[in-house]
Amino acid sequence: MKEIEVWDHVLKWGLAQNQTLISDPDTWTDDDFKMMENTLQNCLPLIRFFSLSSKEFLHKVSPYKKLLGNQIYKDLLNSYMDPDFKPDNSNIPLPRNLKIDGIIDSNIVNLNIASIVSRWIDKVDINNKLAHLRELYLPYKFNLLLRGSRDGFSPKKFHELCDNKPNTVTFIKVRETEEILGGYNPSIWKSSGDYDQSCSFIFSFKNKNRPDDSILSHVNNMNNALYYSDWRGPSFGYSDLKLAVAIRIGSKSSNHFNYNVCKQEYYEKKIRDIENMFYIEEYEVFQIIRNLLE
Repeated sequence: MKEIEVWDHVLKWGLAQNQTLISDPDTWTDDDFKMMENTLQNCLPLIRFFSLSSKEFLHKVSPYKKLLGNQIYKDLLNSYMDPDFKPDNSNIPLPRNLKIDGIIDSNIVNLNIASIVSRWIDKVDINNKLAHLRELYLPYKFNLLLRGSRDGFSPKKFHELCDNKPNTVTFIKVRETEEILGGYNPSIWKSSGDYDQSCSFIFSFKNKNRPDDSILSHVNNMNNALYYSDWRGPSFGYSDLKLAVAIRIGSKSSNHFNYNVCKQEYYEKKIRDIENMFYIEEYEVFQIIRNLLE
């Protein structure tokens, strides 16, 4: 159930408990609002108002602003008018993580992160500090191409399963941490050819349950956006985010990834505080496909 439907249901229930009121709040007196507020006092804190769209807020919530209290109404209003606004209350709940089949099957991320990455891809509310609180944005299906724990952690398997497929998203779980790294490549992966152009970006999340604690970094030099090699996996820039093997054995590249680095060079921000090597607990590569039902 969408959040606006929850809000509508709560209002209808409140009106049923106060049958002297009509549905038009413009006709209500201050006493009427007080009566409704008392009726809904246990329900109002459960509504995720920040998940509503600006249109839903304007038409469905603002007529009932006297029910909400001055501070929360002011915070809501500011959140729609100022993309840099961040309320003092840090305990605002995330959008309801509803069970939506067919969007993504991941061992690393949840629907909230899939929604945020989809916003970044489509440039929807990309600079809004509260975009992660809005209702889930899921215009794509994430089709799994590779999962390390299932298919292996070698460059050979990566290129076998992911080369020549456009519009891929990579998620990497760093071993012994909650950290998630990743990148979006609207172009394709290849086994060789050195650098290539792409309007790609990389990102990191400290924790999959704290999507507000994220870093988004777009490519600065498109000519060096991607690096192709048969001994690497997904590599953004030369080392901005790379999975690679340290040693090649003859002409083979079958080793597990053991030379993984995030060192800022060709992207606008570094996505990790430290530049030393990290090890992978899990990684997944998805090809995104527009959901025709959207």
